[in-house]
Amino acid sequence: MNIRSFQGMAPTLGDKVFVDPSAVVLGDVIIGADSSIWPLVVIRGDMHRIRIGHSCSIQDGSILHITHAGPYNPDGYPLIIGDHVTVGHQAMLHGCSIGDRVLVGMGAMIMDGAIVESDVVVGAGSLVPPGKTLASGFLYVGRPAKQVRALTKKEMSYFTYTAGNYVKLKDQHLQEDWA
Repeated sequence: MNIRSFQGMAPTLGDKVFVDPSAVVLGDVIIGADSSIWPLVVIRGDMHRIRIGHSCSIQDGSILHITHAGPYNPDGYPLIIGDHVTVGHQAMLHGCSIGDRVLVGMGAMIMDGAIVESDVVVGAGSLVPPGKTLASGFLYVGRPAKQVRALTKKEMSYFTYTAGNYVKLKDQHLQEDWA
């Protein structure tokens, strides 16, 4: 695995975290217990902090980055991800906040300063523009993302089901002999 420090800040991994050997995790990054980082993911906490909760799955090819502090944005934007979040393949999360029990669809983009509250589905290919807030309990799709409908009880239960499924899968990967 390619986990490295940057300017004295080293990533911190919680208990039983799986990071695929092809992924890159660097800088001021904390990944919570039982989370999984799959092939070709880039998590770059080089100019601000990234926090990923427990039981999260960051799927293949996703890019997680931040917005640095500077003259146009004095505080910058860290990237904060809650618990039981599944980030689909090739998603891009940039300086945003994601609540608990969120599904970010494949190829979705969530931009600087956006807030995705807990219990939300962001549909595949959607674009959440800078500064937008997605309210809890809804499905959002489109470019830009728009609220489509309330989530069903079955969809709401899927958040912890899929997170748990990826915890089991990453445990199987951790048992493999990578040597």
